[in-house]
Amino acid sequence: MTVKAKKALITGGGSGIGLAVAHRLAHDGAEVIVAGRNETRLKTSGFPYILMDVTDQQSVTSAFAEAGPIDILVSNAGSAATAPALKTDLDMWQNMLAVNLTGAFLCAQTAIPGMIEKGWGRFIVVASTASLKGYAYTAAYTAAKHGVLGLVKTLAIELARTGVTANAVCPGFTETELVAGSLETIMKKTGRSEKGALKALVRDNPMGRLVRPDEVADAVAYLSGTGAAATNGQAIIVDGGELAS
Repeated sequence: MTVKAKKALITGGGSGIGLAVAHRLAHDGAEVIVAGRNETRLKTSGFPYILMDVTDQQSVTSAFAEAGPIDILVSNAGSAATAPALKTDLDMWQNMLAVNLTGAFLCAQTAIPGMIEKGWGRFIVVASTASLKGYAYTAAYTAAKHGVLGLVKTLAIELARTGVTANAVCPGFTETELVAGSLETIMKKTGRSEKGALKALVRDNPMGRLVRPDEVADAVAYLSGTGAAATNGQAIIVDGGELAS
């Protein structure tokens, strides 16, 4: 399942799951480039980097032109905001769609044609269990994540005979800054301690803990490899059994 001599670009690669993926693919032999908007984080990642705003088509086009042909695209950039569905304003709705759905679409549309030309490629979205179930107070985020899984499935069918695959990895709550922000929100709104807030966050996970970024990276590494050639259009769930319970 080697990725040696393959070039991988990871959006949102400066921290969290994206950085864990970068380290794993580099360990497995890939040439890794990380991309994102926060140059300070990208610089400290230790990887070659490119500035990219996935919501801006010109930024995406310029970044991929700078990177050159890509073999593995990990669309990891994402954001989460919470509000009751009927109190979600249009700005929040559009921002969640832009970052979590349109960003993946723009990156795919820009990078995949080069993969088709070479007859080999991997498009992998780091989605969420919110691609497969609903969560209260996350209407915009959940809608975007459901949408990105639909994009993956459609691409998988269209690309099936090209040597390029499209898949998603769907983590549950993971040890990232994004989830740390969710813990802070729970603590502020409920008055719970950090331990109590964490317990509430993982209550649906039979393992009773957060997923680790490296566990998500392992799933991405599998999908990136040559041995995953027949794995296409799938949502690989990494959630400790939440969706099975």
